[in-house]
Amino acid sequence: MRIGGLATGIDTQQLVNDLMKVERMRVDRLQQDKQVLQWQQQDYREINNALRSLRDSAFSMKLQGTFLAKTAVSSNEAAVTVSAGANAFNGTYNIQITQLAAGVNRGSQVALADEAGGTGPGGVKTLSEQFTGITGTVAFTLAGKDATQAFSFDAATKTIHDVVTEINNANLGINAAYDVNLNRFFLTTATTGGTAKIEATGDTNNFLSGATNTLNLNLQTGVAATGTNAMINLGDAHHLEFNTNTFTVNGINITANQVMTTAGTITVASDVDTVVDSIKSFIELYNTTIGKVNQELLENRDRDYRPLTDAQREQMSETQQEQWEEIARSGLLRNDALLSSTVHRMRGAMSAMVSGLTNTLYDTLSEIGINTQNFQERGKLHIDEDRLRVALEADPEAMTALFTTSSTDYAQMGIAQRLQHDLDHHINLLTGRAGTDGSFVQFDSSAMGRRISNVNDEINRWEERLIALEDRHWRQFSAMERAINQMNQQSMWLAQQFGGGM
Repeated sequence: MRIGGLATGIDTQQLVNDLMKVERMRVDRLQQDKQVLQWQQQDYREINNALRSLRDSAFSMKLQGTFLAKTAVSSNEAAVTVSAGANAFNGTYNIQITQLAAGVNRGSQVALADEAGGTGPGGVKTLSEQFTGITGTVAFTLAGKDATQAFSFDAATKTIHDVVTEINNANLGINAAYDVNLNRFFLTTATTGGTAKIEATGDTNNFLSGATNTLNLNLQTGVAATGTNAMINLGDAHHLEFNTNTFTVNGINITANQVMTTAGTITVASDVDTVVDSIKSFIELYNTTIGKVNQELLENRDRDYRPLTDAQREQMSETQQEQWEEIARSGLLRNDALLSSTVHRMRGAMSAMVSGLTNTLYDTLSEIGINTQNFQERGKLHIDEDRLRVALEADPEAMTALFTTSSTDYAQMGIAQRLQHDLDHHINLLTGRAGTDGSFVQFDSSAMGRRISNVNDEINRWEERLIALEDRHWRQFSAMERAINQMNQQSMWLAQQFGGGM
């Protein structure tokens, strides 16, 4: 603790504080510079994130599948539901489901003896207690689609639940269950189709197979119970078989729900609505992104509003601080050269002709109804949806080529590839300048990250200087106090001496 003014009556603490306020102005300016850099860095990163989202959208738009969307309609939705992949051919197909795919499901045909009230775990009966005549060891081998395994159970200690657990743990492609409410045992294959099976062998006790078996299952020893394949007729292709009820034929995704006594139809057509929606979403995201960049480039900068210092914040309400900060951080990227270049390249990528396309009606966006309208909108695109639909219906291949053509020659790149190429370049430039978000980044090596680090170092150096300077002021005032105190003591001594001689 420092206590001043004992000899002089001077408020030393206040004097030192006032002197340090002047010295601290340099640190305050550095803190303000640092805040401006951090705000700029954040603005750059937000723009970069927006560019990444647009780049991802451009990547989707350079895939041919985006423009080859198809619709498929079933004349009998109850029996068969359908959808079409990009490689499905337009047309109408006759279809008939003659058999559904099924697995094997075997359950106790009558209720079994109650399993409750025995000496097993939890009061469950052991196998010998639950089933009359079961003694010694219950042994059998069970084969499913995936594997075969032999099982052995001590009837005096094991329960029906132990049987269920061991069968399920064997991963045979067979699921076992016991319904305690119905007292029935179930075996079900995990899959459907002709390869799904349940086969019991070596069942010397006739526990789960045989003409009469303990669990009353419809299983014959050594005879595999198998599932069935789905069978369909599609056009002239009859007796097509599949091991599930969901399958794909010639690009058409089919789910069989019911056997059909008479044939129905599937109609496949180009899905113009989906393609239009994809293009509209892409253009809307482009407009949002370019609008965000333009906003930063045009935002006014008021240099009279610097970031607030701690002392200034103490004098303002929270609302006043927010209003000040809103003005202080506006326009930080006004007329930024890198962002101006980014907008210029984006607009060029979208407006330039795709050269090298042959036998096509369209080689620019304007020819399919996508144009700028007002130069004051700075590159915003507008869609004439009617023209766009006409273009898609008239020449879908040309539309696809306009967006998706791949080339190493920039002029021959499709619109989507060209935009992605430019965005990749500028995203890398912005990343080099401002870095990326993420707590996993331990050291920001970007240009702005290094500048902020340098300012931090300068602030730390000044803080050390201020500590030393404040110590010096206190030493000086303390020396003055000591000198004045000594003078006061001498004056008192002299006064005493003069007083004593009278």
